[in-house]
Amino acid sequence: MLRKTACTTALLAFLAAPALAQDASPASPAPVEKPASPELAACKSTAMAALTAREPEIKDIFIDEDGLTIAVAETKVETTPITRIIMGEAYLKTDKSDKPRRFLCLIGEKGKVLLTFFTQR
Repeated sequence: MLRKTACTTALLAFLAAPALAQDASPASPAPVEKPASPELAACKSTAMAALTAREPEIKDIFIDEDGLTIAVAETKVETTPITRIIMGEAYLKTDKSDKPRRFLCLIGEKGKVLLTFFTQR
């Protein structure tokens, strides 16, 4: 009896798992990208504001979080403290093609973004 109950419980868990794992149906809109850390979210929003002021054709920034390097720093540029350095690849989404770029963001005290920088590869 115990074996039958264990097998039934395992079967029910196995059958329920795919239903719980589904994010969205194909008809639903794409999920909004939510950066993994508040520092990365701040870098992205600051960069987006600066870039769209100069280049209005930029619609969004996609930052590849899987290849990101987030380093804790205890350094200064003259008298300005740097607490985090974020580096990785980013794509600037426009109506044209996306090209990968290197991304750098310096964060100071209290999570303030000091610099965002993009280079072409």
